[in-house]
Amino acid sequence: MTDIRSAKIAILATDGFEQSELMQPLKMLREAGAEVHVVSLKEGSIKGWDEKDWGESVPVDKVLSAVSVADYDALVLPGGQINPDVLRADEKAVAFIKEFYNSKKPLAAICHAPWLLIEADVVRGRDVTSYASIKTDLKNAGANWQDSAVVVDEALITSRNPGDIPAFVAKIIEEVEEGRHEDRRKVA
Repeated sequence: MTDIRSAKIAILATDGFEQSELMQPLKMLREAGAEVHVVSLKEGSIKGWDEKDWGESVPVDKVLSAVSVADYDALVLPGGQINPDVLRADEKAVAFIKEFYNSKKPLAAICHAPWLLIEADVVRGRDVTSYASIKTDLKNAGANWQDSAVVVDEALITSRNPGDIPAFVAKIIEEVEEGRHEDRRKVA
């Protein structure tokens, strides 16, 4: 078990992340006492997408090539259409997500971010939710899609959209404090 006040959480994102889906969990998790790092493919900053145009930039705390799964107690994947589409084309990002899943620590994805879970091949047989437009993608990947604010399957946490962020973050905190889910199957 890990107290949220001693937890280290990574938020993996790149340019085009949905503004609210990175900024709100970042703020809420830090307010809860967690040490949270924005991890990206490049140094400097990444720019959000805010509804219909580019949003704010966020400083990158760590570059993906300089971190390991062992450094963190949980991984959060914000959505947006651009962000997960770029990340799922990056082999290192996909490998990191798959390794995180296999570590049995909490892995959380919101909105379009479950595209990354599909690419990492970790949703087969799992209960998940997402933005409605990728429901078929998840079903085709073998997931059991549900229309709920937050769905948890052995510390795999998914939510649909920015309106679900309070429930999403509350569930991340709960799962971090529960610790590893040793019974979660690994994927090859």
